[in-house]
Amino acid sequence: MSDVRSACWRMNSGRSIELTAPVVMGILNTTPDSFHEGGRLLDPEAALARALEMSAQGAQIIDIGGESTRPGADRISPDEQVRRTEPVIKALRAVSDVMISIDTTSGVVAAAALEAGADIINDVSGGEEDPDLLDLAATTGAGLVLMHRTRPPDQDVYSHLHRTDPDYGPDGVVPGVRHGLDAILDRAVASGVSSSQIVLDPGFGFGKSVAQNFELLHSLGSLTPRSAPEVPLLVGLSRKSFIGAALGDRPVEERLAGSLAASLIAAQGGASIIRTHDVPETVDTLKILLASEKTKTC
Repeated sequence: MSDVRSACWRMNSGRSIELTAPVVMGILNTTPDSFHEGGRLLDPEAALARALEMSAQGAQIIDIGGESTRPGADRISPDEQVRRTEPVIKALRAVSDVMISIDTTSGVVAAAALEAGADIINDVSGGEEDPDLLDLAATTGAGLVLMHRTRPPDQDVYSHLHRTDPDYGPDGVVPGVRHGLDAILDRAVASGVSSSQIVLDPGFGFGKSVAQNFELLHSLGSLTPRSAPEVPLLVGLSRKSFIGAALGDRPVEERLAGSLAASLIAAQGGASIIRTHDVPETVDTLKILLASEKTKTC
C-alpha cells in the first residue's frame, strides 16, 4: 500500500478516526430511487437495522443520505432530506457509537444531521452548492468530505452513456481532477475549515468517462493536494456504471467482484476510506491486503 495515508481524521467533540489502514464507510440510502437499495430502506426501523448490521460487519462510518446522487437523479428539497434522514440518525446515535456521516449538499440538512448526532458531512458538490455548509463545518469542527465533480447529478449523463470523454483540457483527467481538488481544499480552508477535518473524494463516476475513471483509479497517489499531502482520500466505487461497463455492461447486481477489485486497487494506491454498499466483502478484501502487507520482507 501507499505510504501517503494520513494517520488521523479529526472532527467535532474531539472524535477522530485512525487512518493508518483503510477503513470502510457503509452506504445507507433512505431514498426511493437509489440505484442499489431501490427504496428498501425508506422505513426508519429498516434503515436502523441495516446501519447496525453494517457496523457489526466492520463499517467504521455509516453514510446516510436522503437524496440520490446517481447521474440523472431528481433533486430533493432540504426539508424532505431532513425528514428522511434525521429519524435514522437519532435512532442510530441512541444505540451506537459508530461514526455517522450525512450525505448532502445542503447546509440546512447538514445542520439538522449534526444536531441529531452525526459527526461528518459528505458533500458531493465540493462545497460549491451551499456556502453555508463550509461555514457550518468551520464552526462545528465536523468531519468534512469534499468531492470533485463537473456538474450536478441532474445534469450529469456521462456515466450513463460511456460514449465520449469529458474534456479536461490538454493535460487530461488526472491533472484536471488534482487541480480541482486543490481548489476545493483551498476554498474550504479559506472558509475557516481546518485541513485536519477534510477528506477529499476524486468523484468516480461523476463527469468522467469509463476510461477516465480507470485513469484516476491507477493514479490516486498523484491526487493528494500539494499544499496538504496529509489530507486523506475517500473513494466511492461501489457497483458504479464504469465497473459494469468494464465487465461487458453488467447490471448493478452483478458488479460485486468488480467493485472489490477496484477497492483493492484503490487501497493499494493510498485511499484511506472505501465507501461501499457491500461492507463485509470489502472488509474481508482489506483484511487480506493488510495480511499480505505484513508478510513482506525487505
